[in-house]
Amino acid sequence: METVFLQDLGRVAYNVAWDYQESLLKANLDAKAAWYNAPDLNRESASPDTVHHLLFCEHPHVYTIGKSGQMENLLINNARLQELNVSFFRTNRGGDITYHGPGQVVGYPILDLERFYTDLGKYMRSLEEVIIRTLATYGIAAGRLPGSTGVWLDADIPGKARKICAMGVRCSRWVTMHGFALNVNSDLNYFNYIVPCGITDKSVTSMQKELGTTINEQEVKDRIIIEFGNVFGAEVVTTTETLTV
Repeated sequence: METVFLQDLGRVAYNVAWDYQESLLKANLDAKAAWYNAPDLNRESASPDTVHHLLFCEHPHVYTIGKSGQMENLLINNARLQELNVSFFRTNRGGDITYHGPGQVVGYPILDLERFYTDLGKYMRSLEEVIIRTLATYGIAAGRLPGSTGVWLDADIPGKARKICAMGVRCSRWVTMHGFALNVNSDLNYFNYIVPCGITDKSVTSMQKELGTTINEQEVKDRIIIEFGNVFGAEVVTTTETLTV
């Protein structure tokens, strides 16, 4: 069983969390390079000295756009961004544009998939499964929308499909970064200034909106930890290590 080290960063600027992910990814890539280049190593009985991480955080208001994203899906100009006190970043993850902000539980797994499975599609479905199972414990029936990533409600009902969790990842030599953003108590008005994920005919929702009450975000995180361990067959261990970039 693999061990995944959990770190809750609290509220942190998007670029700071991004830099931190990059540093963890680089450490794992360096470990893999050292392993592959080591002479006389029995690679059948040894594995790279990589470390799995799961980072939780919450970001101040920010829009981020993925490598294949279209700028026309940002519906406001720089002046309006400043008025709203919203940052904007082009990122190296997959996917189009999305919003992060207070009331959202963001999870960034930095995993060496070679120690799980080398299948990026399976990895994305597994992340979705973690959130689907988490939502089920709150009585929210969630699922997938064919052809799209993330977690959806009423995906099979025309005109009612709405996204509750966005996902976008980067994978380098089977080491992952970026991840998921679950709308728990999010202010959904901020999604009105973008075309979320580039999808024009679907809406966005939150746990708070669906259940009609404010949700304890720590309890949601605790449930995600349990389901992450179950889905990935891993032990999730909390660490008190501090963020350094």
